[in-house]
Amino acid sequence: MMKLNTDLKMLLPLFIVYSLLSPCSATDYFQPEQIHLSYGENVYDIVVTWTTYSDCKSSVEYGIEHIALKAHGNTTKFIDGGSERRVMYIHRVLLSNLTSSSKYVYHCGSDLGWSGVFWFLTPPDESKWSPHLAIYGDMGNENAQSLARLQEEVQRSVYDAIIHVGDFAYDMDSDNARVGDEFMRQIETVAAYVPYMTCPGNHEQTYNFSNYRARFSMPGESEGLWYSFDMGPVHFVALSTEVYYNFNYGMKQLVKQYYWLEEDLKKASEPENRKKHPWIITYGHRPMYCSNYDFDDCRQHSTFVRSGIPVLKWFGLEEMFYRYGVDLSIWAHEHSYERLWPVYDYKVLNGSVNQPYQNPRATVHIITGSAGCSERTDPFIPNKPEWSAFRNSDYGYTKVKAWNDTHLYVEQVSDDQDGKVIDNIWLVKDKHEAFNNLK
Repeated sequence: MMKLNTDLKMLLPLFIVYSLLSPCSATDYFQPEQIHLSYGENVYDIVVTWTTYSDCKSSVEYGIEHIALKAHGNTTKFIDGGSERRVMYIHRVLLSNLTSSSKYVYHCGSDLGWSGVFWFLTPPDESKWSPHLAIYGDMGNENAQSLARLQEEVQRSVYDAIIHVGDFAYDMDSDNARVGDEFMRQIETVAAYVPYMTCPGNHEQTYNFSNYRARFSMPGESEGLWYSFDMGPVHFVALSTEVYYNFNYGMKQLVKQYYWLEEDLKKASEPENRKKHPWIITYGHRPMYCSNYDFDDCRQHSTFVRSGIPVLKWFGLEEMFYRYGVDLSIWAHEHSYERLWPVYDYKVLNGSVNQPYQNPRATVHIITGSAGCSERTDPFIPNKPEWSAFRNSDYGYTKVKAWNDTHLYVEQVSDDQDGKVIDNIWLVKDKHEAFNNLK
């Protein structure tokens, strides 16, 4: 017994030194969580993003049908702006030049901890692809009513991607960002299987949108505030409508986005690009038009996003959309669904009386902000405006499928009515061009 105690005393200093130098301790947390996908610079580049609470390397092991390859990425330390100054580590790994029409399996992490195994599908040749998306805004981790149906549909490979048009978690910064953590864990059940594309809403503005910018990985160089990407016949453009409302940091972001957008739409409208990706679809959080009964600026004749900042009327987007022939604009913010007739400057410009969405003469607007959150749904003003075609306050989400160069299908699913399709249109375009050419 004496010799055993002597040996332990001799080993004790070595144990203390090892404990101090070891990468693991009682507070280390290397296990990956909040795993989600997004597109890189094209649809054959996938970015895998996840979170740990201790610093470690970033790796993804992946392959077609079975794991055979390994990619490495970077780790970014994120300090939440709340009183606790909570620290987390955001990991990003790019999987590039993926093979088309393939099912990839993957897991992510490091030698200190790995996630479970997930999967995703890559698209076919883009010229033969009819992408199908679920699109919605305003989904929190409390009362996320549409999430269960979306989870089931994603597992059946219904969608190629999901677009979340602002307002996440309610709010990601709440409780020193623990609400954001919980929300990201909830959406892992869909976002780890299909690209989860996003744009910011008003509920992300705290600490200069820091939780949003840190947690999501969108294309481009604006930290996900605005960007564009192509999916088959569609050129998608994501916008931050919050640059029109949040001037705490000046107007630089508003001006920067406006001129970026004009260059993006100008390039997308060049004949060779419009031939490859004829449909131009924008999405941003706060709508240009809506008829909800609240005190937001949709009840005013001129929303900031539509007509520009107050008094000066600079940097409005409607005229730009008209000039470059934006086919469809998708918005959220209002906790309801509303479909508009083709409209410009409050004037209805239908294709014809019998076929309003066949060769329309202005952009078609959809508001889809009722996926589910703690603030519940919004009512409408009693008298429907002449530019509003259909309104509904059920919880639900929108589906968009670009069948080909000429036909785009949009439908609204009511989760309150057990998945019933409560509205649908075919948007048909024989030619994609600037609307002012149609005068």
